[in-house]
Amino acid sequence: MTTSGGPGLARRLLQLYVGLGLYGVSAALQLRAGLGLAPWDVLNQGVARHTGLSIGTASIVIGAAVLLLWIPLRQRPGLGTVSNVLVIGLAMDATLALVPAPGSLWARIPLLAFAVALCAVATGLYISARFGPGPRDGLMTGLHRRTGRSVRLVRTCIEVAVLATGFALGGTVGAGTVLYALAIGPLSQFFLRAFAPPEPSAAPAAAPSATPAAAPSGTAGGTPPAVTAREVPDLV
Repeated sequence: MTTSGGPGLARRLLQLYVGLGLYGVSAALQLRAGLGLAPWDVLNQGVARHTGLSIGTASIVIGAAVLLLWIPLRQRPGLGTVSNVLVIGLAMDATLALVPAPGSLWARIPLLAFAVALCAVATGLYISARFGPGPRDGLMTGLHRRTGRSVRLVRTCIEVAVLATGFALGGTVGAGTVLYALAIGPLSQFFLRAFAPPEPSAAPAAAPSATPAAAPSGTAGGTPPAVTAREVPDLV
């Protein structure tokens, strides 16, 4: 995977920021649908209602607070981690300023379905860019490593605690919350595969040597084997 300048890095950066922007758009559209939010957005909405902050600003504040929890867990943030905190909240507020709430239930249902699908597309884009996990995912993996508990158990406990806290603060829980919980995993997996960068192709095989007495490759007098892109470890 390209880690320095060039088209590979440019493509990944584009993927990262388009994905994060679309994630914020999808969260705002799910809010406009008014049928229930994802667990972390339930918390964002609850905090916003009690503090007077916009929901996007609440998302940024909560994301930054979660990022501070990485310190005792010894997690290391990347560009994608910091960008996740800022871009999603800004995109949420911008979308909410432009998109009004639909008036009828028949308009809100397809809006909800579109928002969940768009969230999966966005997830596939920004995670496949491989610039580091978001603050919430890093919290999950950090707790998994420190406690030895399974990822599934840690993720479930975090989501339930966040949802319960957000609901207690007045966040919206409903059919959209259930749809998100059931659909986001399979859809995200599909789009992660769709947007994954292509595997680098191996170097073409060398033509047979015309000299029968050539020394074996890698020995004195012979030519060392070429290192293909597939053999280089991915350090991202």
